[in-house]
Amino acid sequence: MALVEAVPGGRAIDLGCGTGELTKVLHEAKQFGSTVGLDNSEAMLEQAVAHAGGGLRFELGSFLEPAPGAPFDVIFSNAALQWADHEQLVARLTAALEPGGQLAVQMPANHGHLSHVTADELAAEEPFVTALGGHRRKWPVQPPEWYAHLLFRLGYRDIDIRLQIYPHELPSRADVVQWVKGTYLTEYRSRLPAETYALYLDRYTERLLPQLADDRPFLYPYKRILLHARKSLER
Repeated sequence: MALVEAVPGGRAIDLGCGTGELTKVLHEAKQFGSTVGLDNSEAMLEQAVAHAGGGLRFELGSFLEPAPGAPFDVIFSNAALQWADHEQLVARLTAALEPGGQLAVQMPANHGHLSHVTADELAAEEPFVTALGGHRRKWPVQPPEWYAHLLFRLGYRDIDIRLQIYPHELPSRADVVQWVKGTYLTEYRSRLPAETYALYLDRYTERLLPQLADDRPFLYPYKRILLHARKSLER
């Protein structure tokens, strides 16, 4: 959020707004005239509506569909855009930006960590590969330089892209499994029968933990990409 410049009276959208706390902070801190928080979870939006008012509203919808109310001065997203093909998505978001508008995105980029690599390797083994129909999770997040080239081709300038490591201190290495269960493993959980997923989780734990240092507390370094760019006034 610190990368976003204030636009007094401007129009903004938060893609994947969740419970809306950050959306409200962004709306007020950057002095937007109107902001829409968009999310595809009714449960999240039930909590978000408590923050509505003063030009801030929340809507049910997907960032994979055309943005309601476009064009915007700012398109913002925190930890949501990792679920889509980025070349097509960024091009469509660009079309929804005013000339001179800002695109500001944060995305997890920890797919090279053992916690993620081990999950995908296990998905290629039996009985999971059969139960998944050969499916393995595809992670669309690319290296920072890939986004620099894409944004430049799409007519952005003032491009600022950072790969940042957030050091999370966990009680032990076993807590990495708990962390990944609620994030990266959710797709496998949704595709596997309950009993098969329980077996998958047991094997995942057995394979992952010996590869991690038995430190207490345990440092779990988590990579994220922070991206901010301004659409050219000429496009």
